[in-house]
Amino acid sequence: MKESIMEDLVVRAEGLSKSYRTGGVTAPVLRDIDLAVARGECLFLVGPSGSGKTTLLSILGCVLSADSGVLQISGADVSSYSSTEQARFRREKVGFVFQKFHLFDALSAVENVQIAFDLLGTPKAQAREKSLELLTLVGLADKATSRVTQLSMGQRQRVALARALAGDPDLILADEPTASLDAESGYNAMRVLKDLCQSLGKTVIVVTHDSRIYSMADRILKIADGRVVAEQLPEQALDGVVSPFSGITPRRAV
Repeated sequence: MKESIMEDLVVRAEGLSKSYRTGGVTAPVLRDIDLAVARGECLFLVGPSGSGKTTLLSILGCVLSADSGVLQISGADVSSYSSTEQARFRREKVGFVFQKFHLFDALSAVENVQIAFDLLGTPKAQAREKSLELLTLVGLADKATSRVTQLSMGQRQRVALARALAGDPDLILADEPTASLDAESGYNAMRVLKDLCQSLGKTVIVVTHDSRIYSMADRILKIADGRVVAEQLPEQALDGVVSPFSGITPRRAV
């Protein structure tokens, strides 16, 4: 990583390891992972199924704890936190975007975003106002009162992004955010995610199998058998791959 990028790290991990024990057998999933991710950077984690990507993302999001190693997020040593402290930190300091969106179909777009503010204890009037502001940021001001079932898949992903931004977290974690979307919707959703997080100074870490969006990354880490085996720039990862986005005009939220 360039020296200038190292100046303001949001994520610093050293020697993260994790194993699962099943049927009396201990299986290592992560092996001595070192990671440094700067503010405003968009990092992709790629690799085959079972390589440890989602486990690593879960540890970075304080959903799981590593068996060993040190993890600092925004200067806080979360690896030393109790499970209760990690849950509070996760709720207040980390935003999540999921493949299946995890939205409530019976609620409107603004109500889905407002839930995140409710969990943070934000007064209801202020929560609604902030939710509307976030939906405007992702280009969905005109869909605020629409139920989720009335939205396209790409629009639902943008609602999920707005919700992830509630509480102004430094770190956004996205698990296969384009897997449920077609090429154009996936491109536009990822473009909104990257543009917004860069303009707002958010760090984004994305787990993906989708080579169609590799060009959106600042760096790509390849993981295999629980280890980082390569670090590449997008153009290196895409060498010889024909882009499926020729002729697509990205819709920008800002």
